[in-house]
Amino acid sequence: MINMQQGRIIKIISNQYTIQNEKEEIIAKPRGKMRQHEAPVVGDFVEYEKIEDSYRIHKVLPRTNRLLRPAIANVDQALIVTSLKDPDYSCHLLNRLIFLVGLAGVKPVICVTKLDLLNQPEEILADLEKYKKAGYDVVFSNPGSDDKELQEILNGKVSVLCGQSGAGKSSLLNRLNPDFELQTQAISKALGRGKHTTRYCQLHHVCDGLVADTPGFSSLDFTRLDTSHLDACILDFKPYIHTCRFKDCRHLNEPDCKIKEAVENGQINPSVYEDYKNIMEERGKKL
Repeated sequence: MINMQQGRIIKIISNQYTIQNEKEEIIAKPRGKMRQHEAPVVGDFVEYEKIEDSYRIHKVLPRTNRLLRPAIANVDQALIVTSLKDPDYSCHLLNRLIFLVGLAGVKPVICVTKLDLLNQPEEILADLEKYKKAGYDVVFSNPGSDDKELQEILNGKVSVLCGQSGAGKSSLLNRLNPDFELQTQAISKALGRGKHTTRYCQLHHVCDGLVADTPGFSSLDFTRLDTSHLDACILDFKPYIHTCRFKDCRHLNEPDCKIKEAVENGQINPSVYEDYKNIMEERGKKL
C-alpha cells in the first residue's frame, strides 16, 4: 500500500522540488510524465511518497489560481512593487500588471517604493490616489519606514511580489526580514532598469505568511490570454460593468457604453481605460 503524504512546494531549482509539510521540509522529484504534461509550480499542494531514501511527487492537487509569469499557484494576493524612480514610475506598466494578476484570479495590491528619491512627488501621488479611489490597496515602503501597514497586509496570506526589475522587491524582503540577505544589485544606468537579481521563485516565511520573490520583468504579453472577462477584473469599471445597453459590450465602439461615458466624465482613470482598450484591440488583431 502506497503511503501518500501532502505538502506545499515552496522552492524549485532545476529538478529539485522543496516541499513543506506540517513537520518538515523535504526535497522531492516529480514522476517523469508529470514534467511533460503538467509540471508542478511553486505554491502547488502535492501528493508525494517516500521511496527508500528519496521522495517522489505523484499528483498536483486542484489549484485555486495560477500565474503564468511568475509561475506560481494558490496565491492570495500579488504585491505589485512599483518604483517611483530608477526605474521611473509608469502607470501603463502598473495597469498591465494589475490586469495580469486580475485575470489570474489574484487580488492586486500596489506597493510603492523609492518615494524618498523624488523631490517633487505630488503629480505621481495624485495619480496613485486614483487607484485608491477605485478600491485598490496602496501601501508605501521605503528604507527606514516601519512597514506596519505592509506587515498587516502580508499576515497570514500567500503573496507574490511582482514588478519591474530594479523596483526593489528583494530590498523590500530584506527590510521585512534582515535574515534573508537576498542579493541586490545597483541599477544599470545604461539600460535604465535593474539587472535580474532573483534567479528562481521561492516562498519565504514573512510576517506569519508566505511571500514569493520572483525574477523581475518589464514587458507583458496578453495575446495568449483569454481577455474576454478583463473588464470584470478592473475595479475602476465595477460600478458600471452591467449598465451598458448591450450585455456583451466590450466598451470599445459600442453605443451607450456606460464605461466610456464614465471615462469622459472623469469618473474612471483614463490611463486604465486606455490600456484596457489597447489590450483588447491588440487581442482582436491576433484572433
